[in-house]
Amino acid sequence: MKFPFVVAMLSLSAVCFHCAQVDPLPGQRDEVVGMWGINPDGSPSSSGHSVSAPTSGGGLAREINLKVDMVPKGTHGRKVVRPMQPRYITIHSTQNYSADAWRHSLALKRGALRSPKRKGGNRIGYLIWHFTVDDKVAIQHMPTNEQGEHADFDGPGNRSSIGIEMCEHRGSNRSATIERTAKLTAKLMHDNGIPLSRVVPHYHWPRRGKNPPNKNCPHFLLDNGRPGAKWRWFLGRVDYHYKRAYQHTYASR
Repeated sequence: MKFPFVVAMLSLSAVCFHCAQVDPLPGQRDEVVGMWGINPDGSPSSSGHSVSAPTSGGGLAREINLKVDMVPKGTHGRKVVRPMQPRYITIHSTQNYSADAWRHSLALKRGALRSPKRKGGNRIGYLIWHFTVDDKVAIQHMPTNEQGEHADFDGPGNRSSIGIEMCEHRGSNRSATIERTAKLTAKLMHDNGIPLSRVVPHYHWPRRGKNPPNKNCPHFLLDNGRPGAKWRWFLGRVDYHYKRAYQHTYASR
């Protein structure tokens, strides 16, 4: 998604972000750094990381470091509450290089992230999603049984998917953010009975009236703007953490 920040509220630069395609920072390039000895293309990583030991669901939750900082019901992005039975998990990246997860949470609670309300478009005049993840923490902004405004306006992405945003602020560790997101995704799969086949990028949901209809998002997990080897690698990380924490559940899937 793409939205403006309120500078005075957050002391951030005025930028448009949330899945908007922008150039990488000077001297940097979009890449996914391999974790636990595996690169996105499946080749061994030179980082020397070893494979994590098996854990439990509770252990996985501790690794995620999930904090709850809800947008108050009846305000801003939650001023209209639409019930949802989540069937998908949608992965985004902010492409905002100025804000970590806590600043995004503050923006959502203050109603700083607006989007024009229109028929066939944004339904409430605000953007909102369920979780924001950075390299240190994952923050929940709304219940997973409520619809957000993060994917495809009045389409099935908003009506049936849990939205997760990955931060990209300067100085953060992208690999750690991706890995925390994979762990959170695995937990949400388990908690909501969602299969790996329904973990999708924002790209998966076409936006009516937009050109192109499918967003290049999350940009650093897509290949030439489309799901490919990098996205399959990310799904492999999600599946790895699911098996690691919920082996008995996995065996019965």
